[in-house]
Amino acid sequence: MKVVAALSGGVDSAVAAARAVAAGHEVTGVHLALASTPEARRSGSRGCCSLEDARDARRVADMLGIPFYVWDVAERFRQDVIEDFISEYAAGRTPNPCLRCNEKIKFEAVLERSMALGFDAVATGHYARIDHSGGEVQLSRAVDAAKDQSYVLAVLNEEQLRHSMFPLGDSLKSQVRAEAAALGFGVAEKPDSHDICFIADGDTKGWLADHLGSKPGEIRDALTDEVLGVHDGAHAFTVGQRRGLGVSVADRDGNRRYVVGVDVQSNRVLIGPPTLLDVDIITGDRIIWCGRPQDLLDRGPLFIQVRAHGEAVPVATAKVENGELIVETAARIRGVAAGQAMVLYEGETVLGSATICRTGVQ
Repeated sequence: MKVVAALSGGVDSAVAAARAVAAGHEVTGVHLALASTPEARRSGSRGCCSLEDARDARRVADMLGIPFYVWDVAERFRQDVIEDFISEYAAGRTPNPCLRCNEKIKFEAVLERSMALGFDAVATGHYARIDHSGGEVQLSRAVDAAKDQSYVLAVLNEEQLRHSMFPLGDSLKSQVRAEAAALGFGVAEKPDSHDICFIADGDTKGWLADHLGSKPGEIRDALTDEVLGVHDGAHAFTVGQRRGLGVSVADRDGNRRYVVGVDVQSNRVLIGPPTLLDVDIITGDRIIWCGRPQDLLDRGPLFIQVRAHGEAVPVATAKVENGELIVETAARIRGVAAGQAMVLYEGETVLGSATICRTGVQ
């Protein structure tokens, strides 16, 4: 097959490309330029889109003897990821930009261009497995549970998955690094990227303040409505947050306080005891099925995951009603924020995802 290998400049994408070459595919390396002026002359970048990363990606392609190109997707990244990130926080929700980047950039935009150029598939260094047997495509968890990325890939639909390859799904991270070293790749020991790639210093609160400005408001007790303090903008807070509240007084029972609600309309932040964060009904919109949707109630035991590396919680009931996925969990989950994704699993297999819009208690 003719395959585009998305080379981020890290060890995972390098080994994924090498395996695609070893499998006999006709591989072309592509690095995505996500910023028109990347803050990238830094060494050991926190993100995954620096000039250093682009150079590392080119070196890997040269060593593999494959063509290499840089695709400029900066404008689409700005619109679909950065602007979405800003607008979601402005609305009091907590987005996952990496998940949105997978959905809109690394697969939708790249797949569209790759298919138009006559390629058959896109290979990436994500840790997940795809099964194309039986006429249906299935996305499943990776063998390496600590590195599993099926959660952030659950925004891909069946057609996108048909043209995707994840060569690392059956491997442990330690094996991938050892393979990279054996191949002579300089990125073999390169640290994994982390944090949000377009916030170079990792200061999300400061970055949001620069883009959304300062709007002082009240911090109130969720139980008594007592004013406990002030803040510079409700957009700087997320449900479940414990640090940086600007309130020193403890709860009446001596427990720490958490953000339990963000009301951007009144510009108020509500804080309270951790028990107020416990929910067992989660509703999501923007449903995306990774395979063909079926009656959820007829499936085997289901599980829901609401964080990239969070625990999978058993589902009591699941249904689709008025375009929303409504899940009742068998046990309460703490600190679920609107704007995040909930991913539905049947065992190790991903059924689909939805964007959380509200939560409640049975």
